[in-house]
Amino acid sequence: MTSGDRESLVRDEFTRQVAGFRASTELSSTEPLERIAALVDVKPSETVLDVACGTGIVAEPLARSAASVVGIDLTEAMLAEARDRCERAGLTNVRFDTGNAEALPYEDDSFDVVITRLSFHHFPDPASVLDEMIRVTKPGGRLAVIDVISAEARDDSELHNAIEILRDPSHVRMLPKSELVDLFDSHGLRVAGEAEWVRQRRFDEWAELTGSPERGGPLRTIVSALARNGVSAGIGLRLDGDEPCFDHHWLGLLAHVADEHVS
Repeated sequence: MTSGDRESLVRDEFTRQVAGFRASTELSSTEPLERIAALVDVKPSETVLDVACGTGIVAEPLARSAASVVGIDLTEAMLAEARDRCERAGLTNVRFDTGNAEALPYEDDSFDVVITRLSFHHFPDPASVLDEMIRVTKPGGRLAVIDVISAEARDDSELHNAIEILRDPSHVRMLPKSELVDLFDSHGLRVAGEAEWVRQRRFDEWAELTGSPERGGPLRTIVSALARNGVSAGIGLRLDGDEPCFDHHWLGLLAHVADEHVS
């Protein structure tokens, strides 16, 4: 798949998902947002970049603490929802740009805090995105990656990611914790803060977010069969009555960017 084809796939999927994002109580739940805010601890004098910001779910609360927030995303439909969200909240210190996380349209050393949430599993080359995030972070600034992770066991990780891809073909791979930590280490990022938590997901809520009901039926059959046969996929796959349920394991890593950037 070419980079252009990949971008088209992502735009198509997330344009379709805007309504689901808008309606989702899970994605806008205050508990994860409070954990993220505590991890990055944005100060009133600081500028923030939210990479792959989606509908502004993270940008909005951060803007209440920061001097200014810029959100960037590939999908204009997501950005339109983000702008509406922040306008409704009366926030005037937020701007949203269209762009690719692998080639951020900002000067070096532009932001005090650079953050991304629930995006790394959509990047074919997360290392290149991390390079860009480091580049635009001011020396001594902070960088945070928050994502759902997969199990360390290879078979569980591969099965979990296969299930996610069947639900959303723009999904690439949720990394195990060890790989995300190693990615930070290989970029000269010393982990200075860490947060982990678990969120239970129900199949119907999770599947409906994609706005693709034609995928839900076959996938439900597969996931239900796995659960009945005791296959957890590293996510505690189980049945609650007739509905499959599972756990998403979240990880947030915060690092201080060195005075001399390492890539």
